[in-house]
Amino acid sequence: MQLENVVLDAIDPQRLGRFWQSALGCEQLTDAPGIFETRLDIDGLLLDLCFVEVPDPSTQAPRLHLDLASGDDQQQTVQRLLALGATPLDVGQGDVPWVVLADPEGNPCCVMEERAAYAGTGPIAALPLSSADPDRDADFWRWLTGWTEVDGVAPRSLRHPSLRGPLLELCPEAAPKTPSKNRLHLDVRLEAGEDADEVGARIVERGGRALPAQWGDFPWRSYTDPSGNELCVLPVSSSSS
Repeated sequence: MQLENVVLDAIDPQRLGRFWQSALGCEQLTDAPGIFETRLDIDGLLLDLCFVEVPDPSTQAPRLHLDLASGDDQQQTVQRLLALGATPLDVGQGDVPWVVLADPEGNPCCVMEERAAYAGTGPIAALPLSSADPDRDADFWRWLTGWTEVDGVAPRSLRHPSLRGPLLELCPEAAPKTPSKNRLHLDVRLEAGEDADEVGARIVERGGRALPAQWGDFPWRSYTDPSGNELCVLPVSSSSS
């Protein structure tokens, strides 16, 4: 399996998608009613951002967000994002070396100060994910994605084996996951030879949970990780089958 998508629920997928496309320097893939997709290429490592129309706002604090790399000029990055439509955001962060902003739909993101751990990440430095047990969840996501353990600032951090692209940071949760769906989640895709039923059974064995299909008959399957964070398992790509 491989991590393929960061999915953002959006009231206006086109508006939000174009903001992030410009912010990250992505290449547009899809622009259709209810969905906007764009691709980030980090020296050949691909990560897609998918913006899907979901008009109902979340009632819980975000459990996944984007930390953005800024290199040696953090303020220049902040000003560029503000010009694109971001706004300053106070989440009670206090005096910290990073800058918290909100995207045009209020999703928080952080513009990070320069850190050695973020060398070679591209524009997304990290994907911080709230966890009830970072050690347990790091083992779960390491199995699910094939990513490897790396040094970082979070209790546990994972990264693509090529050491390109963002870190997946397992961070202690401020509060347990509520039934409300995350506005951001991750998708992994099966690779040739992997069986969807077997993968689903192993997700449950490792502490995850299968979610019922709520929006019709789609080719992907929905689950949670052991801390309740939603994720989707996509079928093998037609080009790989």
